[in-house]
Amino acid sequence: MTGWRVGWVIGPQDVIKAATNLQSHATSNVSNVAQVAALAAVSGDLSAVDEMRTAFDRRRRTIVRMLNEIPGVVCPEPEGAFYVYPSVKGLLGKEIRGRRPQNSAELASLILDEAEVAVVPGEAFGTQGYLRLSYALGDEDLAEGATRLQKLLGEAQA
Repeated sequence: MTGWRVGWVIGPQDVIKAATNLQSHATSNVSNVAQVAALAAVSGDLSAVDEMRTAFDRRRRTIVRMLNEIPGVVCPEPEGAFYVYPSVKGLLGKEIRGRRPQNSAELASLILDEAEVAVVPGEAFGTQGYLRLSYALGDEDLAEGATRLQKLLGEAQA
């Protein structure tokens, strides 16, 4: 139920009390519809979970492999969520289609303009020189986007 912002926490009573106090001041309440949907999701048939886990693992391995094939990109394998966070420091300052991105924000803009792939620059998370990419999409779309990145970023020249 990605994006629904529904969750729960289990822990010692003092931790739960502190978490409840923090949550009550930091966010608004979850909608009734989302609460009912979450209850149905965790109390119903969970057989699809194994299929989703297999698919996300396959997509994770695919995007990591394809990004690591690009010279100047170093992509560690994530252990959670559905994002990769590769270093693109090896591409900064290099010419790509007549532009020389000096930071990951400029590189993200170039990627969007030239490859039509949306990525989030590391500056949004306080770490310049990185990009965040989601692999929460279908296998074919993932391969298409990663192939576009390989083609574009493979053109980088000193």
